[in-house]
Amino acid sequence: MQVIPALDLRGGRVVRLRQGDFDTERAYGDDPAAAAAAFAAAGATHLHVVDLDAARGGAHNRGAVAAILDRTPVAVQVAGGIRGAPEVDRWLEAGAAAVVIGTTAVRQPDVLHGLAAERPGRLLAALDLKAGRPAVTGWSGVEELDLEELLDAWNQAALGGVILTSVDRDGTLEGPDLDALRRVRALARHPLTYSGGIAELADLEAVRAAGADAVIVGRSLLEGRFRLEEALACAG
Repeated sequence: MQVIPALDLRGGRVVRLRQGDFDTERAYGDDPAAAAAAFAAAGATHLHVVDLDAARGGAHNRGAVAAILDRTPVAVQVAGGIRGAPEVDRWLEAGAAAVVIGTTAVRQPDVLHGLAAERPGRLLAALDLKAGRPAVTGWSGVEELDLEELLDAWNQAALGGVILTSVDRDGTLEGPDLDALRRVRALARHPLTYSGGIAELADLEAVRAAGADAVIVGRSLLEGRFRLEEALACAG
């Protein structure tokens, strides 16, 4: 199982939110590229970089993301505000290994299909569950959709994988939502990454046992709950 450190960016800084609430922001540094380099030096082979400002619309952190891509010799997956071909291609051409699409993937699976068909394996679909429903637009809203139907539509696309995030657990250090993970694992045919609530090494073992192919870890690494080297050894 891959362990993927996360860097969430807002206003040019590395931050973490609790359950996607921008009022709970906690900053962890003002040099995202240096933080990315530190993860790479510790053994990371992948990074998950989220532009929180772009996810909400309006502002963005493109310069900071570009600096990470320029200075970090690992596979970077970029997320936040990517809803169409122009944004997808901007980041792929800038050096991203993959781009993450959430709102468009949920609301317009047919558009996702077209984008993925032209860029096979380079798109990841984000399933952000909030109270069991797909959250969209920077987690500011939810869609009343049947998960089985949505994932069946995604299963037909040439995706590189699906990222499942438990919004209710994200940034809480309260442990992963294993029930949601098992449910999605049973429905998703693509490689599945889990995110949300990871607090200790035992949580990594639990998500691996529940079927995750990769796990995204944010606050627990930034706050030193465990070291990346320990997580990589634990995940095997």
